[in-house]
Amino acid sequence: MTRGLLSVSPGSSCTRLPDVAHYAASMMKVSVLVAVYRAADAGTLDLDAPVPVVNDFASATGTRFACDPGYDNEHDVWDRLGGAAPVHWLARRMIVRSSNLATNLLLAEVGLPAVAEAWRAAGATGSHTGRGIEDRAAEAAGITNTVTAADLARLFSGIAAATVATRRSCARMLDVLAAQEDRTDVAAGVPDGVRVAFKSGWVDGVRHSAGVVLPGDAPPYAIAVCTTGVPDAPSLIARIARTVWEEQHP
Repeated sequence: MTRGLLSVSPGSSCTRLPDVAHYAASMMKVSVLVAVYRAADAGTLDLDAPVPVVNDFASATGTRFACDPGYDNEHDVWDRLGGAAPVHWLARRMIVRSSNLATNLLLAEVGLPAVAEAWRAAGATGSHTGRGIEDRAAEAAGITNTVTAADLARLFSGIAAATVATRRSCARMLDVLAAQEDRTDVAAGVPDGVRVAFKSGWVDGVRHSAGVVLPGDAPPYAIAVCTTGVPDAPSLIARIARTVWEEQHP
């Protein structure tokens, strides 16, 4: 059982195993989101440009792979298969409904090096995005996606502080992350009505949640919880988030 926790606020920091690497699950989608908006800032990607919606992707091994619709949480993107969708729409579906297909489409647009640069811009030291979702050949070859709680907190702090992209792009990313439809984990640990820009990710035996809490009456703070092999992880993550909230609002 491994648990990594890092919560960061303007006046304090609470950590437990913050630099332990975990399988990323859907948390890698936040790094793709940052890469997309950084590319838009650089003028190499138009957020309104149509992207062909296909289910055929280049593997990190040099072969090809496809996604399984039954393994995806979101189906609006699949409904557009054979058509096209704007970059900004795909980015939103990637976060608010955790679309695997949208993730791979955007990853194909920006490339893995751009995602690595997004991690570097945030100051990450132990997180890596090496392949797309469901790239089984890469997985078999040992190419994977990893995150640490410390790096996730750095990434979200960078979005909140507008240090990983322009202020306008970071504001747009916060809006997308705050529209997350799954309100479990970190969001379940703060009072109703409090704005939380966050993302959760899970596969069997792994569950993570990280984001920025924006209270309105106090400075924002980042929180990241990564768990591997922890029973009832959503409840644990919510309890941690609630404890941090209560410490920030005694």
